[in-house]
Amino acid sequence: MNRINVIKVGGGIVEDPVSLAQLLTDFAALPGLKVLVHGGGRSATKIAAQLGIESRMVNGRRITDEPMLDVATMVYGGLVNKRVVAGLQGRGIRALGLTGADMDVIRSHKRPVGEVDYGWVGDIERVDGAALAALISDGVVPVMAPLTHDGQGHMLNTNADSIASEVACALAAHFEVRLTFCFEKRGVLRDADDEESVIPQIDEPTFRSLTAEGVIAGGMIPKLDNAFAAIHRGVSEVIITRADHIDGNGGTRIC
Repeated sequence: MNRINVIKVGGGIVEDPVSLAQLLTDFAALPGLKVLVHGGGRSATKIAAQLGIESRMVNGRRITDEPMLDVATMVYGGLVNKRVVAGLQGRGIRALGLTGADMDVIRSHKRPVGEVDYGWVGDIERVDGAALAALISDGVVPVMAPLTHDGQGHMLNTNADSIASEVACALAAHFEVRLTFCFEKRGVLRDADDEESVIPQIDEPTFRSLTAEGVIAGGMIPKLDNAFAAIHRGVSEVIITRADHIDGNGGTRIC
């Protein structure tokens, strides 16, 4: 079975020209099959402000009303996505920008209203792994924006980590998948203040032990929960690392 890399990078990487250029060069140099999933929240906030649209956040999550959905669709599916696609074309990569609405590749439902009404935010129902696999097998490199749709004509703002995880799981039926989440640290750290204290490999017993000790805490817990969920659904390997280590050398391997 062919191996494929699914790489997720945050908006902070793709929105800065210097870090974006390095990312595109490193991604283009990755051998074999690959998919890139990107964020773009800072650009959405900036463009919204220029248009006089207020950005509202609750616990770090964006409230997506109708005006903000328009901005998210323009920025994620247009400005950021096409900037990435054009940069990859310039590096010899046959890239194709996609939202979940394109080819009906990711279908979601609007998040139910609970304590907070997040508006037009999508929770993923399914990914068409066969359609993506067909594109990839034809030499296309998908570049996926954090947007899906509900099948009723509405776009939905959707978490990029969730898209990367669900895409990786859907592709696991067709390829041997390595999923890489890029964030600001070199990996899962034993000491949050020491970049050299990367834990090279974590299995579930180690995860439970380190969580009980308080070594793994806060936002890293759900990130690792998602990583193990992907492993249980057929993804062969998950790596948590910085964007400049997407070649798989370094970071923390979840296995």
